[in-house]
Amino acid sequence: MHKLKQLSSGILFLIFSSSVFAAPDMAAGKTMAGRCVGCHGTEGNSQNPNFPSLAGQKPAYLVNQLRAFRAGTRENGMMQNMAANLSNEEMNNLAAYFASLKNKSAGGDSALAKKGQSKVAMCFGCHGQGAKGLGVTPRLAGQQPAYLQRQLQAFKNSSRKNGPMRGIANMLSDDDLSAVTEHMGSLK
Repeated sequence: MHKLKQLSSGILFLIFSSSVFAAPDMAAGKTMAGRCVGCHGTEGNSQNPNFPSLAGQKPAYLVNQLRAFRAGTRENGMMQNMAANLSNEEMNNLAAYFASLKNKSAGGDSALAKKGQSKVAMCFGCHGQGAKGLGVTPRLAGQQPAYLQRQLQAFKNSSRKNGPMRGIANMLSDDDLSAVTEHMGSLK
């Protein structure tokens, strides 16, 4: 009898787990992404320095951020409203869609970007070679420099929470911060 219970539990797990681990629906993600274009740009490449590009971001990072906005642990009124009613499945679909898109370099001040090149090596440990992101750490390459500057300032003043980033941001002077973020924006 005990073995029969184990077997039936195992079968039920397999039946229901397939829906839990289903592949994201890219078409559904693309449809939902229409709501994001106004701020995050066509195909996830922001042209506005106030908003990050989402194209080429790691899916795990995007899902984690959407969940943080939904839970209120990351604060931004607009994004909290956008994420409030998204299901986990919808978040996965959006993240998969944006991750599939090609990131286009934001560009920026080339002289300042060159100055920042010598200061970015410490970023690659968590954000990957060329700052293209690793798992739950974001892609910084090609990102809007002004957006990155605001995020680093938020880590410095603790209005955005993340222990390691607070320490790293505090090691950068305002001039270094500008140079580093310009360099990140210039990367492809």
